Amino acid sequence: MIRTCALTRTEKPVEALVRFAVGPDDVLVPDVEARAGGRGVWITLSHEAVSEAVRKKAFARSLKGPVTVAEDLAELTELRLRQRLLSALGMARKAGQFVTGATKVKGVLQSGQAIALLTAKDAAEDGRNKMLGSLRALNHARREAGLPGPDLPHFELLQSAEMDLALGLENVIHAALTTGAAAQSAVDKAMRLARYSAQPMEGCTDRNAASGVLLPADQDERR
Repeated sequence: MIRTCALTRTEKPVEALVRFAVGPDDVLVPDVEARAGGRGVWITLSHEAVSEAVRKKAFARSLKGPVTVAEDLAELTELRLRQRLLSALGMARKAGQFVTGATKVKGVLQSGQAIALLTAKDAAEDGRNKMLGSLRALNHARREAGLPGPDLPHFELLQSAEMDLALGLENVIHAALTTGAAAQSAVDKAMRLARYSAQPMEGCTDRNAASGVLLPADQDERR
């Protein structure tokens, strides 16, 4: 499905956009799941794009009517995306598709059961590097074997305390999502948050996250 970004007037698939809906009091709210009824506006999935849309009053122009837009709409949108990811991780854990602990995570990576690696933003540098080394070795082996599909992604989006609180666990530093519908839903939400907040997504773009290039090649151009 294709929609038009109200900021740049460029057409994009909905996966590259975020929707905003008008509430009953004419207050604009993030509709990150694109399920709310009524009038809506689509903006490129980027903190920068949403901030610019607020500054340039793109929402009122697109809706052709009065609407209340919070100055911190970009931050509120990111919060909603983070909440959706944490909720999805909780569902993956309940489904038995979320593994924590360095030893267990390395085990599922080596066994081929993992579909994504997660690292807490406050992880120690040496532990992070060791885990990423395991992921890179796995992705290299997959490519050498000619296995179909993209490299397994790595996400570094959440603080350990955030995951602890949301998942009812302690000291979540390294985690892996394993094969299953609930885990795939969490990966999809992690990808959206990563794209929005410009966080590293190793294996999710055509550029290496370690190079410092964090957004995919289809990053929206400003006018």
